[in-house]
Formats: sequence, structure tokens, C-alpha cells
Amino acid sequence: MNWQSWLLSGFLATLALSTVLSGSQGLGLTRMNIPYLIGTFLTPDRERAKFYGFAIHMVNGLAFSVLYVLVFEARHLANWWFGMLLGLAHALFVLTVGVNLMPAVHPRMAREQHGPTATRQLEPPGFMALNYGLRTPVSVFIAHAVFGAILGALYQLN
Repeated sequence: MNWQSWLLSGFLATLALSTVLSGSQGLGLTRMNIPYLIGTFLTPDRERAKFYGFAIHMVNGLAFSVLYVLVFEARHLANWWFGMLLGLAHALFVLTVGVNLMPAVHPRMAREQHGPTATRQLEPPGFMALNYGLRTPVSVFIAHAVFGAILGALYQLN
């Protein structure tokens, strides 16, 4: 594994993913704010939650980029289209499995079967995160496709 190439490409890909997701929210395409959702695992303070969540999201992006790089290395193939395909598969997993598990583990998220309470005030994402808007899955697929494409384009195989 080319550690230097991984670190640079993983960091840039994660920044791009975060930018696309944030831009989607800013343009009104989704109500989902991943750094906020992640940060509220740690604190109920809204401003701190955004900061903590962004930091954790960056670390998560680097961690996931290692998995992509391991696939690139195993297949001896690293380019934008292969990375994009991995990103689309990653987004499908996030939208079908990841967001459905959040209410079970998130201390401040309501459950699908039960409404909000004093401590569980965040809306659950629902299947494919559709509770945050009909275009949410589209923005998640695009963001992860961009993540994979950048990672695949920039990562240099050994």
C-alpha cells in the first residue's frame, strides 16, 4: 500500500464528499447533515456537535478510504470509474443498512416506531434516508461516487 498516496487521496476525497453533502443541504436538496448527526452522538450542544461531527466524519472518510485502497491494491486497478463504482456500492450500503441502524444506537434519535421524547429529538432517517427529503439518496449517491472517483483517480498503486 502506498501510504503517502492514500493519505493525500483519502483526505481530498473526504473533503469532496463532505463538500457535496454540505452543498446538497445548503441548496435544499436534503435536510440531512451528517456531521451534525454524528456529533450529536457525543453532545446535545448543536454547535459543538457540528464541529465534533465534522472531525469524526473526516476520520471516518480516511478509514473508509483505506478499504477502497485495499480493494484497489487487491484488484491492481485504481482509476476514477472503478473508484466511482465502489463509491456507489458504499452509498447503497450506507442508505440501506447504515441509516437504518442509527436509531438503535444513537442516544438522541427517535425510533421509527416511537415518536420523539425529551432526550430523543432527532428524526430517524428512515429507509434510504427518505425522511430527510426525496433527493437525499441522490445526494448521498453523488457524494460517494465523487469520493470514490477522486480516490481512484489520485491513488497511485505500488
